[in-house]
Amino acid sequence: MTRECYDIGEIPALGDVPRSMWAQVIREERFGEPISAFAVEKIEVPALGPDDVLVCVLAAGINYNNVWAARGFPVDVIKEQRRDGDRSDFHIGGSDASGIVFATGSAVTGLAVGDPVVVHPGMWDARCPLIQAGGDPITSPTARNWGYDTNWGSFGQFARVQAHQCLPKPPHLTWEEAAAYMLVTATAYRMLLGWPPHTVRERDVVLVWGGAGGVGSQAIQITRELGGLAVAVVSSEDKGAFCVKLGAKGFIDRRAFSHWGPMPDWRDTRAYNRWAAGARGFNRAIWEVVGERRDPRIVVEHPGEDTIPTSIFVCDRAGMVVICGGTSGYQGVLDLRHLWTRQKRLQGSHFANDEQCRGANELVARGRLDPCLSRVFRFDEIPLAHQLLHEGKQPPGNMAALVGAPRPGLTGLP
Repeated sequence: MTRECYDIGEIPALGDVPRSMWAQVIREERFGEPISAFAVEKIEVPALGPDDVLVCVLAAGINYNNVWAARGFPVDVIKEQRRDGDRSDFHIGGSDASGIVFATGSAVTGLAVGDPVVVHPGMWDARCPLIQAGGDPITSPTARNWGYDTNWGSFGQFARVQAHQCLPKPPHLTWEEAAAYMLVTATAYRMLLGWPPHTVRERDVVLVWGGAGGVGSQAIQITRELGGLAVAVVSSEDKGAFCVKLGAKGFIDRRAFSHWGPMPDWRDTRAYNRWAAGARGFNRAIWEVVGERRDPRIVVEHPGEDTIPTSIFVCDRAGMVVICGGTSGYQGVLDLRHLWTRQKRLQGSHFANDEQCRGANELVARGRLDPCLSRVFRFDEIPLAHQLLHEGKQPPGNMAALVGAPRPGLTGLP
């Protein structure tokens, strides 16, 4: 007989879907610090559409996007979800998951109840004209980030996803390891391989901002696997050592420089020259790591406002700065002379498509990439995990929380 609800850490019999579940829930009246924005609530298990899959979540990855969701800034995700037709007055976040398929929609093929999966966060409407015409789905106006732009993410016992989001769980990984990498690994994969001709080649110098973070740790490893030379930018010696262990050629401690922030007006000669001296010093630090005077052919960017002027400055002639975020702010001030006269490329990159997700997952499955799981939280500690991210106190690498898994270290069902 189907139960009304199961306890956290209790896995139902395969296919036994309860009516309700426990979830870490954000509501508009709680927007603010992550530690108080989340609350455990009992919520009805979501119904499925024809192309949907219900996943029993065993572990969930922790990403910065649900710091934004918790704060209601820069976007009120609940209002955005209402505009997309979700009538819920709450948000269940979580954009990475590992778990077991528990139910499938009527049109789903290739997946069966009991399949162990990892879930990537790229969602879209396959009926979109751009996609129907052969366009890249992640560039569709219907594309959404599951568990941030959409509801029913991995911070509940059951998650509703589109079938194409489900990929085989690497069998050698624990549930928490499998939940930690998909978003950041696929993001880094697209940044480094998705924008030809600017893909990593043998001996290419690749500058990686935030090398000890989620995207950074994966970008370093992908660069290593492709024969490139990753130069990590970090904020401590310990984080630099972490990056070198992953395969970086070396690291630069950004605390040694003070020219960060928007570039001064080029007509203010004194201030501009002061900024340029800092950027040149940073450029020399890259050469010291590489061991010769070679500039980065690819720059993996995400801080945005504080660093984009320097990234454009140090990027090699005909190279590419590829950016996937703006963690320090969204206003980019550039000296366009560095961009046009040296024919550099500034490329936006947002998550990945299915093919790129499969490529990233295959590298992990083959043991070529480490998920870099640094800390595992209990389900009730999901607010704490996001508070640490908000305050910049998280450890290097990636974090995950147990949901259905009764204890860490399991690779299959107990």
